[in-house]
Amino acid sequence: MSDFLIECRGLYKSYDLRPALSGVDLEVGPGRIVGLLGPNGSGKTTLIKLLCGLLQPTTGWLAVDGQAVSPYTKSVVSYLPDRMYFADWMRAADLFDLFRDFYADFDYEKAIAMCRSLGVEPRDRLKAMSKGTKEKVQLVLAMARDAKLYLLDEPIAGVDPAARDFILKTILTNYNEEGTVLISTHLISDVEKVLDEAIFLKQGKIMLHETVDNIRAREGRSVDALFRDIFRAEPMFDGEKEGF
Repeated sequence: MSDFLIECRGLYKSYDLRPALSGVDLEVGPGRIVGLLGPNGSGKTTLIKLLCGLLQPTTGWLAVDGQAVSPYTKSVVSYLPDRMYFADWMRAADLFDLFRDFYADFDYEKAIAMCRSLGVEPRDRLKAMSKGTKEKVQLVLAMARDAKLYLLDEPIAGVDPAARDFILKTILTNYNEEGTVLISTHLISDVEKVLDEAIFLKQGKIMLHETVDNIRAREGRSVDALFRDIFRAEPMFDGEKEGF
């Protein structure tokens, strides 16, 4: 069994000959909270979808919990997508029933308790919810699992700044602490305080992967300040381009 929950070697992914990831080598161990940081179009969503098994690499190799992507790895990965993918007629409670049937590690009672803390009514239909409330439902679905790897794609991008700390607190108080959380975001200042490691992704390549403490000690400044310097010339938006 591998010492790493995430392993990538020479990972390359392209869309119609346009590279989204180029030669990614990566190792992430268990029990870590890791920021996958980069501007839109940098490849964050592509990497997460590869780890989930939703995409296949063009070339290269990746493994989760020591195994190539397979039904087993999908059973130990909890995925929070960057957009809602359920039908609007469904109720939050319907989704919890669905996840309880599909995932052995889904805790229905924990999901209901998280709804109460987030101000979500499980009996409401998705079509009656605001965008922010729908994103809270997706967060509950991801964090009510006792997973080995949590892949969270822009979990705070769709909520107002006042709610971001509450969302992060929900993540920190509900994940399996023996597992690893990979948080994709461009809102570095909001997540930096909870991170153990930071990965800077730029134009499909890893520019930096280091512990947050080492970055601060070496640079004498915050991860956010370093990020802004490295990505100064690149535009920042609220969501990545489709497929990247």
